[in-house]
Amino acid sequence: MFTRPATGSHRWTFFRVGGFDQVRLSSAADLAHLDQLDQKLWAALTCPVKNLEFDERTLALIDLDGDGRVRVPEILAAVQFCKDSLKSLDGMLAGKEELPLGSIDDSKPVGKAMLGLAQHILARIGKSTATAITAADIERVQADLANTRFNGDGVLPPATSDDPTVQQAIKDIMATCGSAKDRSGNDGITEEGAKTFFAACAEHLAWWGAGAADPETWPLGEGTGAALMVLDAVRPKILDYFARCRLAEYDPRAEQALNQSEDQYLALAATDMSITKDEIAGFPLAMIAPARALPLTGPVNPGWSTRLEAFRTVVVVPLAGVQSTLNEAQFAALEARFAKARAWLAAAKGTVVAGLGVTRLRALAAAAMAGRIAALFTQDKAMQAEFDAVIPLERLVHLHRDFFRLCHNFINFADFYSPDRAAIFQAGTLFVDSRACELCVKVEDAAKHAALGGLAKTYLAYCDCTRPGGLKMTIAVAITAGDSDFLMVGRNGLFYDRKGRDWDATITKVVENPISVRQAFWSPYKKAIRFVEEMVAKRAASADETANVRLSNGITEASSAASTGAKTPPKPKIDLSIIALLGVAVSGATAVLGAVLQSFFGLGYLMPLGLLGLLLAISGPSMIIAALKLRQRNLGPILDANGWAINGRVKINIPFGGSLTALPILPANAKRSLIDPYAEKQTPWGMYITVTLLVLVVAGLAADRYLRPGAKDTWVWERPPFVEAPTATGAAIETATGAAAK
Repeated sequence: MFTRPATGSHRWTFFRVGGFDQVRLSSAADLAHLDQLDQKLWAALTCPVKNLEFDERTLALIDLDGDGRVRVPEILAAVQFCKDSLKSLDGMLAGKEELPLGSIDDSKPVGKAMLGLAQHILARIGKSTATAITAADIERVQADLANTRFNGDGVLPPATSDDPTVQQAIKDIMATCGSAKDRSGNDGITEEGAKTFFAACAEHLAWWGAGAADPETWPLGEGTGAALMVLDAVRPKILDYFARCRLAEYDPRAEQALNQSEDQYLALAATDMSITKDEIAGFPLAMIAPARALPLTGPVNPGWSTRLEAFRTVVVVPLAGVQSTLNEAQFAALEARFAKARAWLAAAKGTVVAGLGVTRLRALAAAAMAGRIAALFTQDKAMQAEFDAVIPLERLVHLHRDFFRLCHNFINFADFYSPDRAAIFQAGTLFVDSRACELCVKVEDAAKHAALGGLAKTYLAYCDCTRPGGLKMTIAVAITAGDSDFLMVGRNGLFYDRKGRDWDATITKVVENPISVRQAFWSPYKKAIRFVEEMVAKRAASADETANVRLSNGITEASSAASTGAKTPPKPKIDLSIIALLGVAVSGATAVLGAVLQSFFGLGYLMPLGLLGLLLAISGPSMIIAALKLRQRNLGPILDANGWAINGRVKINIPFGGSLTALPILPANAKRSLIDPYAEKQTPWGMYITVTLLVLVVAGLAADRYLRPGAKDTWVWERPPFVEAPTATGAAIETATGAAAK
């Protein structure tokens, strides 16, 4: 139930890490006043009990309703319980194994009961002079209680009783109504299961008695049920036989078809024969003839002879006397004798215990077994109070040791952002693709987790982990540094859990998101290189295929010409128009390249800025998108998909994300040799490309100089010489001189 935070004057301190404001818990007063902290400021509101690197028993003791989840009200209830039991909460900050007896507040009823119980437990295990109690001490006493005949858990193993008849009855109950584990780990029965069993016994015996009291229901007494099973085993085949005989009576022409043909016998004879073969069992019970009675002895289908003899012995002889044949009317009369038995069986009661047999059920009833087992449950319940009394003390010891650490993973995420501690949801470290990934969480279903975990804007890799002995585990790994070029499904790595055990890990699924801005910078160029490589590979494959086809066709034509004496077809002429088109294309590309380089070199001392602008134009968009997504990385969806209820925005910003995934770095004092005996041979491709670019630039500028109108005497980057405009007098003299010359 929701309750508003209590009002008070406690002064809280907050710290900011990774762009996330969190409350600081550093004193016993902070713990004591958690009920005054607004729940909107808590890092989490719910966490699961299982699959965390935290004592599961501690979480189970906090989980008061036993639903497998720890919520805020249960955290506050744990604080109040400690306040009622301890003199001070200061000892909880250290998280030590021992709970000093002197720290228990015996001035309060709860604390007084705790202290007395602790002293009783220590005396029971031979530590009466001890001044502190641990969880191991309590577990030792619980183990001793669990291994007693009656341990108060409501489960009775067969060994609970010394009477063999009672032990067998408990085994019968386990076999029919199921079993449960008791505190010692043995299988036993519950009180509910025992009640269900004996109720079913009573119902079954009453139903059986009602049938036995009616002769029409039981035409063969207690053997009626068995006789009906024998009848039903052959009934469909007998009905098939009489139907065939009636059809043969209707039309004698069908008699041969209703019996098996010679071809069917020939096909059967060609195989390894056995009278139990399905082919033989599919034949009629006997030879078909119009209005023929069914022979019960003599020539009958060998695949049914045994069942037919059982039918004659168990059903026909007791009800109709000794007969060698049976007509259709007689068979119908036999079936009618079992009509009430069929209805009785259809209304059977207590079928769950029917397998034990009526004789066994009557023996259990005669021995008053229900009352004897009920008495055992009464004795077991008497021990429940002693065992349950230990649980509050166990809860106090566990909270004294673990509660403060839980707060640093629930109320705030101090452990997650700490450089020297790991959060309780971090399962270990994955080494893969030359990096170590620290943010690994256990998941139950990778596909289900990815549906929500992908909203974390984080690159996630899901791995199946295995260990010798059949141990298996699935983890979700956040990769926050490096690149994703070689992260693919099927890639193997090595996972170390928090206990130091190593697991073989295989990537089974990835959720792609940006990893770093550096990766985003190179992404366009890598995509362009991959595109060129794919295009070159496709063109090379196409050219190779075309060359192979031409070679094959040439060989075929040559061999055909040699055999027929025909002339070899002339070689195809080169189409000069294609060469012209190629020339135009090359000159156009050269002109474009020349214009670009002319603009670039025209920048003068601003060329570095031009180069920077070009790089930003190519890589800028992908870097901006990556930076925006990296700023949105959030731990919340990753944990929410695992059953948490994350309250705040637990950011994984760029600096903090880089610390969660470590890239390889050579040690500080390492020596490195650059001599590689297997280094690839250096080829002057760089020089070739540079010379080619220079030639293309010069060619483009030359073409521009000599082909552009009005540019034959001037380089494109030269400024035209200054020419003074002629005056009016000079123009008049020039005109006169020209006229005189004429």
